[in-house]
Amino acid sequence: MQEAPGRRHASNYGGTMLDLGVDLNAWPWVWLFIAVAFAIIEVTVLGGSFVLLPFAVSGFAAAILGFYDAPIEAQWAIFVLGGGVLWVGFYRWAKSFLRDNVLPPGVGADRLVGMIGVVTVPITPYDTERLGRISVAGEVWGAISGNDVLLPTGSRVRVVSMQGTRVVVEPVDYDNLPSGEKRP
Repeated sequence: MQEAPGRRHASNYGGTMLDLGVDLNAWPWVWLFIAVAFAIIEVTVLGGSFVLLPFAVSGFAAAILGFYDAPIEAQWAIFVLGGGVLWVGFYRWAKSFLRDNVLPPGVGADRLVGMIGVVTVPITPYDTERLGRISVAGEVWGAISGNDVLLPTGSRVRVVSMQGTRVVVEPVDYDNLPSGEKRP
C-alpha cells in the first residue's frame, strides 16, 4: 500500500499521520514555545487585550496532548479550534462586561465641568505661561480663560471644559472684572 504524499505511517495509532517536517517528539516543545511566546506578547506588547491569550492557552493544551503522544491532528485541532472557541468566549465576555460597566459621565476630571470655582492665581488672556489657578471642589487646578478675559484673584468662575490637564473657565459674575475688560 502506497502512502499519500505528506503523510507517514505511525504504527502506534494504526493509521497515517500528518508530516509537517517536524519530528513528532518535538511538537510538544513547539506548542510550549508557542504558548509561552503568545503569553509574553499578550502581556508585554498587547497590554492584556486578550487577543493572543486564548491561543496561548490552547497552545499549552496542545503541548500537554503532545507530551501524552496524542496524534498531531488532535494537537492542531486543540490549538486552532480551542483557541478560536476561547477567543470568541473572551470577546463575548469583554463585550458584555463593557456594556454592563460603563463609567457614568462626570467621572475623573470631567466631573468638574459645570462646577463653580474661585481664582487663586490670576488668569491672564492668552495665558502663555500657564500660571492661572483656580480652586474647585477642594482641589487646585491650572486654568485657562475660555473667553480670553483677565480673571483676577477671588473671581468666581465656572468650569466649561477640560483641555489636557487644565480647566477652561468663564467668569460667573462680571462685576469682579477689571474695568475696561471685554465682556462676552
